[in-house]
Amino acid sequence: MLKVDLHLHSSEDPVDVIEHNAHQLIDRAAELGFDALALTLHDYDLRDPSLGAYARERGIVLVPGVERTIDGRHVLLLNFPDRTDHVRTFEDLAELRGTGNGLVIAAHPYFPDGSCLQARLDRHVDLFDAVEWSYFWTRGANFNAKAARFAATHGKPLVASSDLHDLRQLGRTYTLVFADRDANSICAAIREGRVSIQTSPVPKLELVRVLGGMFRRGRKAPLAVDTAKWATT
Repeated sequence: MLKVDLHLHSSEDPVDVIEHNAHQLIDRAAELGFDALALTLHDYDLRDPSLGAYARERGIVLVPGVERTIDGRHVLLLNFPDRTDHVRTFEDLAELRGTGNGLVIAAHPYFPDGSCLQARLDRHVDLFDAVEWSYFWTRGANFNAKAARFAATHGKPLVASSDLHDLRQLGRTYTLVFADRDANSICAAIREGRVSIQTSPVPKLELVRVLGGMFRRGRKAPLAVDTAKWATT
């Protein structure tokens, strides 16, 4: 059984302004007993052998990954053999799925943001291997609930991830994967549903601080995010 988080951002991200770098993230994950991580920067497929070695020294498997913008919507692409820079449409995604033991995850599909899949997930259900349950929820507002219903209806595994932009997010929402300690085994286990999600609602003060930091730091590229919807929950 592996403790896994497959949706993480760091200061190497070309879009988000983030305070921690990938090494600091790996160090914190090691402190919390994580076994595997995926650094999923926005539209930048980071493949740094030295970073993988750094993670291995701390007992962590790095799964290659990216949060790719496909037809304007965010999709997590994990463990594909080559970079995914060319994947810009759902037709491209369909071709990519035949190139290896990669995993396609619907990232926070029903959150109130223009970059989320929404109805496109229903249109392209066969292109997705799993659906994400995100850290960003409280007892009063939970956009993950619809994702969980979708996953149950369509027989898709549900995976929990932090969508981390702030180190204090790490460890509240993650997935237990029943697999061997390597990227191929992890992805195969998720595809087969050998997973268990671990999550708890985010305390309002923590959520306000996390979202407030994201809003304060801003972005390297423009993207509208309705933080007020969360901060008033």
